[in-house]
Order: sequence, then structure tokens, then C-alpha cells
Amino acid sequence: MNLLKHCIIPDWPAPAGVKALQTTRQGGVSIATYDSLNLGSHVGDNPLAVARNRMLLNTLLPSEPVWLEQIHGTRVVNADHTDCLPQADACIARQRAAVCVVMTADCLPVLLCDVQGSVVGAVHAGWKGMAAGVIEAAVLAMEVAPHGLMAWFGPAISQDNFEVGDEVRAAFVAAQPQAAAAFVPGQRSKWFADIYALARLRLNALGIRQIYGGGRCTCREHTQFFSYRRDGVTGRMGTFIWLE
Repeated sequence: MNLLKHCIIPDWPAPAGVKALQTTRQGGVSIATYDSLNLGSHVGDNPLAVARNRMLLNTLLPSEPVWLEQIHGTRVVNADHTDCLPQADACIARQRAAVCVVMTADCLPVLLCDVQGSVVGAVHAGWKGMAAGVIEAAVLAMEVAPHGLMAWFGPAISQDNFEVGDEVRAAFVAAQPQAAAAFVPGQRSKWFADIYALARLRLNALGIRQIYGGGRCTCREHTQFFSYRRDGVTGRMGTFIWLE
């Protein structure tokens, strides 16, 4: 099985030693509603199918990824010396072959690296974690000047499909008044949020200008991506980065 043909290779000017990979929902062994490359062990799928999917994926990676127990928080762990299942929503690495990963099914996966190719990071940026500062926490943990970093956005839910309440808009606007532009009014005190624009604002505020990717919709592209907002019970995709 050629799993690589079902994956997305980030299109960004990262240094040659920085390797990254985005899975889709295709290329695995899970059956509906997790068909087929579900990497999440916490969503009700057959554990044997998840294990098989991860084994298939591992043929494309230099080592076992540091899988996280994601809790929509701001904790960042270091893949260089973490091998359990830490509660965290971001991961960084400086050692070669240490693989960072975040899993998503509508939330925004953000990959980070520096222009020297000395450190990489992966961030699970759902609205709660992003509003709480998970992107900022990951950048701080990388310990390099933000203007020397670049970012890539993996597939996330589009603004047309991401309806949120007043509290979500208020959380972002309180931190950055310009975030108001990322929300379009819906009905009954609801808003449609542009998660890509919100992340871009956060990165720009840190001094990061090199931002790539974005523009996909996990909810709309149902044959390509898992979407929790669309399906409720569904699988998870993985966004991976490491130093070669």
C-alpha cells in the first residue's frame, strides 16, 4: 500500500533538513465511520485498526511519533525526551528523528520551524487553545527569535462552516481588537469564525511573517478529511514534523 500518495506534503520553503507530512482520511484500514486512516485511539475506533494505521504510517517516519493527549490547553512538550502520552497541545523537537505530531478533525494544525533548521514544532490550535495562547507558548518554547520562524497551516474548518457563540468572539477580540475582522455575523448571537485568519493574527503579533498553507476545509472536503463538526463520530488526521 502506497500511503504517501494519500498524504499532503507541506508546500513551504523550509530548510532541507525539515521534513513534514499531513495525513488525510484515506489510505488506512478503519471502517465507517472512521474510514479509513484514523490515527486517533480515543474516538471509539477498533484499537487494532488504529494500531495498524499507525504501523502503516510509521513506514514514512524515522521514529515513533510523540503522540499527545490533547486537552485544548497551552502545554508544550519536547519530543527529544518525551515518550509517554503527555497531556499537551503542542510539541517541539531539536534532535534529529524526533517526531512531533498533533491530531485534528476541524481544529487547525500549525507546523513551525526556524530558517536555520535547528528546531521544529507542531501545534494543535483549536479555538480554545488558540485563545488561551498555545501558539505563543509553542513559539516561546522553541527559544529562537520569532522573526526567524516560519509556519504552515494544515487543513482546518473553513469560516463558512465554523459557527461559534459570542463568547468565542469576545475571547479573541479582548486579546486582539483586530480579531473582530475574522468574524462574520450569523443568526441569534452567532458568528462565523475564520480560524486561519485568527492564527495568522497571532503569528503576526509575534513577529512571524512567513506563513504558508491554509485554505482547505475539513468540513466541506468530506472525501479527503475527517470533520468532527460535520460527522460527530469520526477519525483524526495527523500533522507531523521532524528534523532529518
